[in-house]
Amino acid sequence: MSVRRVTALVRRIVAQFRRDRRTLALIFVVPIVLSALLGWVLRDQQATPVRLGIVNDAGAAGARIAQVVIATRGGPAADAALVDVPAGTITDAAARSELEDDRLDVVLVIPADAVSGLATGQGVHLVVMTQGANAPTEGGEVGQVQQLLVSAIASAVPGSPGAPRIEHATVYGTANADPFDALSPFFVGFFVYFLVFILTGISFLRERVGGTLERLLATPVTKGEIVLGYTLGFGIFATLQVIVLMAFTLMRVDVPAIGPFGAFTIGLAVPSAGSPLLAFLVALLLAIGAVSLGIFISTFARTEFQILQFIPIVIVPQGLLSGIFWRIETLPGPLQPVARALPLTYAADGLREIMIQGRGLSASGVQLDLAVLVVIAALFVVLAAATIRREVA
Repeated sequence: MSVRRVTALVRRIVAQFRRDRRTLALIFVVPIVLSALLGWVLRDQQATPVRLGIVNDAGAAGARIAQVVIATRGGPAADAALVDVPAGTITDAAARSELEDDRLDVVLVIPADAVSGLATGQGVHLVVMTQGANAPTEGGEVGQVQQLLVSAIASAVPGSPGAPRIEHATVYGTANADPFDALSPFFVGFFVYFLVFILTGISFLRERVGGTLERLLATPVTKGEIVLGYTLGFGIFATLQVIVLMAFTLMRVDVPAIGPFGAFTIGLAVPSAGSPLLAFLVALLLAIGAVSLGIFISTFARTEFQILQFIPIVIVPQGLLSGIFWRIETLPGPLQPVARALPLTYAADGLREIMIQGRGLSASGVQLDLAVLVVIAALFVVLAAATIRREVA
């Protein structure tokens, strides 16, 4: 082994990186920016109070618990007014309606047998109900309510042994559903957006590097026609990709044992409360938007590696800000309008409403999500056409 030759290769790599400012930025600047963004989101989230409703089915005993919960809200156990409770109780039907319409975050149900377990030392039995549409956010909200209940029950039921027994119920799905079932709408949207963006960006870059785009620009074909044609062409493969991903996510095929191979399952069998075709439409519009974005971004790259450099700039922030892990309302103030301008925000919201909440095309939220995805896709088609330029292949 020649040390001189190895050293020469090392010096060549170092010199190559020194001349590539984008790569240097990817190595040194982008990690700092993303870490700062994540730290900003986690440390400066706005403390929006959990809107808690109470349903009392336990008569006088339940009324005492409800009164103490209302009086205790905002105390030390509730972590400085992070729980907001109305002055009275509501019916079960009204509570479900409030949850479905996002006017309440959590509902405390005091069942008829709430205090029946005191005689056997089992403590107070309570039910905490959430919507069931956003597992990460709702888990934090339930935790805040549980802190409130521990203090409240100790005051309302002095003889209660320890913390209350709390059962978690949901309006949509089941409280003990597989974690992927609750998060699948977000991940379907994210994977579609990520993979289609990479496919389109690299493919369109090859068209430019290979000289195909240059030759097209020398013909009467307009830039708008070029971008629209490529968008529809790449859109065919994006459609196939969405079909495969949606089918694998929603379907389940049990393959029996064959010879030495044991039985296995293909597909995730994620339940969809709404129309799979409507969910497919949302994912498809997101994919078409990713196609036009990939074409637009590729005009600023000269190598395939530079296309990959856009991932932490274009894709990763959308994963952090699109409402997958935190409600947009809890993000720091300056980031909220940014989050509401991201296509992945509307795709994730639309897929959640369809697959988890079972809403259809008549729902105003679904209509808004579809409309915004169409507008964003069209916007990037226009931007891509405006940035295409002639260059020597």
